[in-house]
Amino acid sequence: MVIRDAASADLASINAIYNHYVPRSTCTWDVDARSDDAAMRWLATHDATHPVTVATDEHGDVIAWGSLSPFRPRFGYRHTVEDTVYVREDQHGRGVGRAILDDLVARARARGHHAIIAVISADQAASVRLHERAGFTRVAHLPQVGHKFDRWLDLTMLQLLL
Repeated sequence: MVIRDAASADLASINAIYNHYVPRSTCTWDVDARSDDAAMRWLATHDATHPVTVATDEHGDVIAWGSLSPFRPRFGYRHTVEDTVYVREDQHGRGVGRAILDDLVARARARGHHAIIAVISADQAASVRLHERAGFTRVAHLPQVGHKFDRWLDLTMLQLLL
């Protein structure tokens, strides 16, 4: 596995991984697939300080992606980022998510960020465990702030101070 910066050529694979989960999972609260144009606009909002990365297999195929995004838009939050990790469905349980997350943490440290926040649907136990095993601690639980699949969803927030 190789983890590298994402390029525009990776967007179809990134979008395919993300859009797989939209109708099937609460790991995203989106209900509509992300369009190619929306994906291009999303990638354009990221830079060296807020990177998008991909993990590729021995064939060069994208098997996971991750990103660091600004946590909030106000100036005072400039040293805090939110992480995102998505793993292709057939790659779960192989350490790919942990590799992406570890890489994002290292990149956040190298870029001088102070805190990483993970915002996770509370029913996504595997994602919560992934973050806890990487040293994140639970800092908030927000009951019934989301709605998908005809049910209310809780949100868990975890934090890693760098």
